[in-house]
Amino acid sequence: MTFVSFCFFYLYCMKKNQFLFLVVIALFISSCNTTPKATETVTQPDTSLSYAKGFHIEKKENITLITVTSPWPEAQQPYVYALVPKGSNIQKDTYNAVIEVPVTTTMATSTTHIPALEALNATETLVAFPDTQYISSERTRQRIESGKITDVGMNENINTELLLDIAPEVIFGFSINGQNKAYQTLERSGIPVVYNGDWTEQTPLGKAEWIKFFAPFFGKEKEADSIFKTIEKSYNSAKDLATQTAEQPTVLSGAMFKDVWYLPGGQSWMAQFITDANGAYLWATNEDTGSLALSFENVYDKAQQADIWLGPGQFTSYEQMSSTNSAYTDFEAYQKHKVYTYSNTKGSTGGLLYYELAPNRPDIVLKDIIHILHPEITPEYEPFFFKPLE
Repeated sequence: MTFVSFCFFYLYCMKKNQFLFLVVIALFISSCNTTPKATETVTQPDTSLSYAKGFHIEKKENITLITVTSPWPEAQQPYVYALVPKGSNIQKDTYNAVIEVPVTTTMATSTTHIPALEALNATETLVAFPDTQYISSERTRQRIESGKITDVGMNENINTELLLDIAPEVIFGFSINGQNKAYQTLERSGIPVVYNGDWTEQTPLGKAEWIKFFAPFFGKEKEADSIFKTIEKSYNSAKDLATQTAEQPTVLSGAMFKDVWYLPGGQSWMAQFITDANGAYLWATNEDTGSLALSFENVYDKAQQADIWLGPGQFTSYEQMSSTNSAYTDFEAYQKHKVYTYSNTKGSTGGLLYYELAPNRPDIVLKDIIHILHPEITPEYEPFFFKPLE
């Protein structure tokens, strides 16, 4: 889990106790009007995924199979979902769920699901969400405030009675280990839960490509492919632009939580952003894909002279940092006011837009970081997520 992911998980845990991290080994299948056995049809492997590793899609005649292999870290089995046309007589058989598509009512369980639904123009299907206060998107907040989206409690303690009354056709679930009892209750009652594991992806474009996971539920595969190609092109163009400078500023990330400094592993998605922005992440040679837990002394020895400090936890100002731990002031990036945070970019209810939108729009994150590391390349650019500490 990356440091950014850790912060996301920590907030989610505080809310549910939540801001956890998402969900899913999903396999969906969009179907046929007959009832063929899986062994009787020819499987057509999906070749449209270029970066995402945690799921894949196959076609079996009129059935779309979505297999989620990474709903959470170290998952022991895949989850396979069959998406079938309305009115199909397909038995659950060996699938984790059979869902008739296109669906018209859904429940999402992570704020990272919201941008994908909005991009696919499927927001009107969203009828329930746990702890709606954490949603920042203005478009979806309008639906919440008009009563079109019902708050059903916290993700680990969902109000199942209320949700059974709402009866969404599918729940896009998030779980860190598959032990959510509320999900089990809902599944027994006939409401399918499909796990979304976008948060387990280790690359920026891998996370963003999960928009293709949502698309078959709404019959919008072509739209998803077009949206992702635009993001991919934007990301790679920015990456190419960053190579125009030979300078590679050194980068520190993370902050202390109690007595431990959490920062991105060398193979994490945040480390990839820094590398693609032509920066020198000081832990780039580390092999961890999640976050590192280090002592203050270890970080200080290596990063006291770092040029840039990117993502200092939840800190929003220099004063807040120094009052929490005066040792932060010993870092050159702090002294030179080269600390940049995503924690000052908030929605109307206080939720951090970074946690909601960044996994879906890695191109914006990359452009922010390129501007911070190489302002001479994009002098007119206005960062969206990462901004100078106040």
